[in-house]
Amino acid sequence: MPTSAPLSNRFERRRAETRRALIHAARQILAETGDTSASIQAIAERADVGFGSFYNHFESKTELFEAAVVDALEEFGQNFDERLAGIDDPAELVAAGFRLSTLMADSHPELMQVLRRRGLGHIHSDNGLARRALRDLEAGLASGRFTPVDPAVALSALGGSLLSLVELRFARPDVDGDRAAIDFAEMVLRMLGVPPDDAHEVSRRPLPDPASPATPTRRAAGSTGG
Repeated sequence: MPTSAPLSNRFERRRAETRRALIHAARQILAETGDTSASIQAIAERADVGFGSFYNHFESKTELFEAAVVDALEEFGQNFDERLAGIDDPAELVAAGFRLSTLMADSHPELMQVLRRRGLGHIHSDNGLARRALRDLEAGLASGRFTPVDPAVALSALGGSLLSLVELRFARPDVDGDRAAIDFAEMVLRMLGVPPDDAHEVSRRPLPDPASPATPTRRAAGSTGG
């Protein structure tokens, strides 16, 4: 029938909108309190959807809150992709990531609170920020930019340091966030084997303009084109 496709499309759009609303409500709860004991009724009311709609998308609150964390971390990673698209020096990507995280505590507070409360359990996940961080670490190890080490160990160190910085940003708002991020980045780069003078310089490079993410590619010192 000629109307079947449009009707199906509208139905799928409504389903997608309902799922997004439930995930957004769960993200808000995680950001505000981290408490996952809210009833399904309360979550549905916050999402402005019917109670019965919940089970059309999720089998349990645990599944919903997990989806909310994955959604937040993927958004976090996409922000990094957009802002750092012109950089291919793995060391600079690491440093810029620390500094962007402190900025996002102000520009994306809900997102960063979810990272703060739930990020530790996702340091080794296959999505979101972890996947991107592992990619950059492996590139740095393959190119010799970083000292050879098990990528999983390097990812643990990098993820733990980033979460500590985020916690500092919220727990001590009086601390200069960018200054702290630069210091964190310099220490992490040195831990990854970047020479001290190089780590000092890289951690202080200007961040890409948010209005123009595709800045000219910057390469590590001594690297060649390919």
